[in-house]
Amino acid sequence: MAKTASCSDICKSFLLLLVLSVPASTVALSFGFYAATCPAAEFMVRNIVRSASSVDPSVPGKLLRLLFHDCFVEGCDASVLLQGNGTERTDPGNKSLGGFEVIDSAKRNLEFFCPQTVSCADIVVLAARDAVEFTGGPFVQVPTGRRDGKISAASNVRPNIVDTSFSVDQMMSLFSSKGLSADDLVVLSGAHTIGSAHCSAFSDRFRRDSNGRMSLVDASLDGSYANDLMRRCSAGAASAVTVENDPETAAVFDNQYYRNILSHKGLFQSDSVLISDGRTRARVESFAEDQIGFFESWAQSFLKLSSIGVKSGDEGEIRMSCSSNNV
Repeated sequence: MAKTASCSDICKSFLLLLVLSVPASTVALSFGFYAATCPAAEFMVRNIVRSASSVDPSVPGKLLRLLFHDCFVEGCDASVLLQGNGTERTDPGNKSLGGFEVIDSAKRNLEFFCPQTVSCADIVVLAARDAVEFTGGPFVQVPTGRRDGKISAASNVRPNIVDTSFSVDQMMSLFSSKGLSADDLVVLSGAHTIGSAHCSAFSDRFRRDSNGRMSLVDASLDGSYANDLMRRCSAGAASAVTVENDPETAAVFDNQYYRNILSHKGLFQSDSVLISDGRTRARVESFAEDQIGFFESWAQSFLKLSSIGVKSGDEGEIRMSCSSNNV
């Protein structure tokens, strides 16, 4: 496991300013929210994440992706965890999500020691935070106190998540609707430094003929990297085959993602376009040379991401089970 980095004093000051300046819907969030009611809550979540990640190296990437798909749809309210006909989990865009069993395990532990106290929404945020730290990224102090949403609809998914074929304009428009900036877009795209994707997620960069043979149609990709992708996603490859988002340091949260993009080895079209647009290229170049700068920016953007659409009061509840609303 790589050595982790913590927020600097400047970063910590930003976190406090962020909490003081967020909309009224998120003022219920506070640092140490469970200090009196469930003091070991964060410790228990961290231990579950570390244990699961030690057994299965794919877990950190899954937990981080789960947070994005939760917060961008209905806000950070664990709506993505609800099961049932027509819920967010049934949308094709969410079929490949993972990490649910880790969240469920943490919830079971917390319900045993602190019944109906810690929300699933907070567990999702804490688990993603801990996944980043486990893989060598910065530890981010996050405020807690989110409540679990009661609504989960598949129809809300596609209009609210980034497609891997998106242009910078499309991504900036979506991020702006969530209160996130162009800078946040570049920073949070750095989540692709860990995790993996199914071949279908980047198939638009290739053409497959009637015999199943693939050829490159996206000239922005490095030739040798493209050949490796075509080999791994050949006609005979199983649908479950996945490819690492970062071909160089797949299991480490670092700034290699930005170096990959500059070397034309971004897995998704939405990665590659970040260097073809003047509004985003400079930050990519900066982060490629400055991992500390990336980590500090990550902490700031992560706080903004995990504060989107937070539910408080009667807007939400504390679920007894993360996969179903309370009866």
